[in-house]
Formats: sequence, structure tokens, C-alpha cells
Amino acid sequence: MKPARPALLAISVLMLCACSVPTAPNAVSSLDTLLPHPTGRSNATQVNSGPDVSLGVIYSPSTQANRQYLRDYQANAGTGFGQSLLVQPIHDAYVASSSPDRAVEWVNASLQRQFGSVTVYPDMQSLRAAKPDVVAIVDTHSQLITSRSSDIRAEVSADFYDAQLNYIGTAKGSEARELTPVWADFKRSEEIVADINQQEDVQVQALREFDRSLGNLVARPVEKVSMLDSQQVQDLYR
Repeated sequence: MKPARPALLAISVLMLCACSVPTAPNAVSSLDTLLPHPTGRSNATQVNSGPDVSLGVIYSPSTQANRQYLRDYQANAGTGFGQSLLVQPIHDAYVASSSPDRAVEWVNASLQRQFGSVTVYPDMQSLRAAKPDVVAIVDTHSQLITSRSSDIRAEVSADFYDAQLNYIGTAKGSEARELTPVWADFKRSEEIVADINQQEDVQVQALREFDRSLGNLVARPVEKVSMLDSQQVQDLYR
């Protein structure tokens, strides 16, 4: 029996892996879920920040669904026949490029550099009871490679409200790329891994754009340094 060619084996394994990869959930606006009836728009055009300002954070239902999608994506990467042969580099690329916590950890670190205290609340009722100075609803959405599409996208945003839940503004970032099908029969396993790794780069670029948008929205320059400074965060996900 003739041994299988490595490139063909990689493609066969990849196709089997991709079939079990979940598809991205639909993005849902935070305004349609947590705040169906906003009280109005704040007179402020920028968000007050600094060491004396407290920020209350809520993760939108879309963010929670997105994190579960990424967990499922990781859990399904590399499963199926051929896993013990050539799938390990592909499996590792799938896992490394789909961290469920990358976006929320990055956003939290960015917010900690701007505000005196940042507290994540499980629901709007708990947040309202705490009465923080500023409220942020964090929304994230990812679209990763599947067996049907190699189009990848990452979006992250934070809608800011004052203490009375009047809308102030939004910091946001997004990035998208259209790749050739990763399962194309002319690609070597190294090329497949390189394509999959672009998923992480797309997410990082969206987060860097979010940081720039956040910097333009806050009323004062950075006054508080978080446990992870900006360079460390960028190095962590480079």
C-alpha cells in the first residue's frame, strides 16, 4: 500500500476537523437586550475617567454567546480520524487562534488604565444597585474559519453611559479578512497553519483599533496603570 502524501493527508485531516467546527452566533446589539429603552443621551461628549472615577461593566448576551462559541471551537478543533497523524500543528493553530478570553481580558486591561476602579457585574440589576460613576456594556463578536467559509472577522465595542444610564458614546474596533479556502488541495500544512493563525491577528488588530477609539472617547489622558501595561498586553497577543 502506497503511503499517503503529506499534503493530501493534511487536507483530509483538516476537512474532517473543519466539519465539526461550530459556526459563529449572530451578533445582537446590547441596546436591544440590556437597555431596550435608554433614558436618553448625555450632554457629555466624552467619558470622564481618572483615578476617582468608578466604572461598572456588563458583558452583553452577544459577548457571552461569543465566548461559548470560541470554547466550542477550541473543543472541536482537531477531533476525528487522523488526529494522531498530521493534525497536531493544525489543531494547535485552531486552539491558539480562538481564545475565548482574549477580547474580554484585553478590554478589561484597557479600561483599568483609564478608570480608578473597574467592576464587572453579572446583570444590570446588580450594576444599578452599585451606582458606579460610568457604565460600559462590552460587546464582542468573532467569525472564524469553518468548513463552508474562510472569511474571518472580529468586532469589539463598549457603549458608555453616565450614572443615570444616558448614552455618552461608543469605543469600537473591527477587522475582517477574506482568505482562500484553507482546505484547498494545493496548500501544504504549513500554509494551512499560517492561514489559521491569521484568525488571532484579526482579533488583535480589532482590539488595537478599540484602544485607539477608547483613547479618543475618554475625557482625560491615562492616569492609572493596570497590572498589564499597554506594551505587555500587545506583546501577550502578538
